[in-house]
Amino acid sequence: MFGGGGMNPRKMKQMMKQMGIDVQELDAERVVIETADGDLVFDDAQVTKMDAQGQETYQIVGSPEEVADAGAGGLSAVEGGDESVDATERDAGVTDAIPDEDVALVAERAGVPESTAREALEDADGDLAAAIAALE
Repeated sequence: MFGGGGMNPRKMKQMMKQMGIDVQELDAERVVIETADGDLVFDDAQVTKMDAQGQETYQIVGSPEEVADAGAGGLSAVEGGDESVDATERDAGVTDAIPDEDVALVAERAGVPESTAREALEDADGDLAAAIAALE
């Protein structure tokens, strides 16, 4: 009914590149999703990162195990040494730091120093367009 099995993977990659979509496989050992009702733990999950015009989307494929609290067994991005989080934020336990790439993009587009761009992004809760608009 739908034409014999889909699109050629090479053609699909070419079309995605033309549309500004970058897909990358991540070598994840463990993925933990924390919810109010408990945690979902994916061991050896297949994780794909898709970047489409600056918006990052992650796809997790695997079978999760439901646990009450998985926090003790794994490291968060902050505890694991994510370079986009400075020492003050790491010590304070801040996990939703503004990525350095976003800061650089706002600084470049608005023509301001990165410190000013970071403040604007924090005021805009990480919204790139709102931060740029506030600075212009």
